[in-house]
Amino acid sequence: MLTKDHRQKRIQELVSREFVSTQAEIVERLTVEGVAVTQATVSRDITELRLVRLPMGKGKHRYALAPYALTSDTTEELRLRFKEFVRDVDRGENIVVVKTKDGHAMGIALVMDKLSRDDIVGTLAGQDTIFVTVRTVPLAEALVEEFTDYLLQ
Repeated sequence: MLTKDHRQKRIQELVSREFVSTQAEIVERLTVEGVAVTQATVSRDITELRLVRLPMGKGKHRYALAPYALTSDTTEELRLRFKEFVRDVDRGENIVVVKTKDGHAMGIALVMDKLSRDDIVGTLAGQDTIFVTVRTVPLAEALVEEFTDYLLQ
């Protein structure tokens, strides 16, 4: 039986070399390789590995490793992703809500996390929504302005 680290390494290798669009396909391919795993475990692994689902056209998606940019390029990477994948930015007190195109929230949240900003406490991403917890209401207001500017540039 493989350890969690080994299993996750196999998943990373799998999605980097093959077109895999569902968790069931990952389970199936790992099973063929002799790795006994459940869909629930694969789901947790995908979250921990921060895998992203990339649109491939005609309604198809594939899992991929999230791209890692140099720290100096992270802000520019976030701007580019906002322009391409973000639909709306809103705020409720110190929580900023970012609405994305379907399947892009986790990838954008990963880029936000890479910024390691003191004003951002953390992010939580689903399929098309990111909750960004900000330390104070004034900092959240400033972040909404910054993110809105990304959409308009």
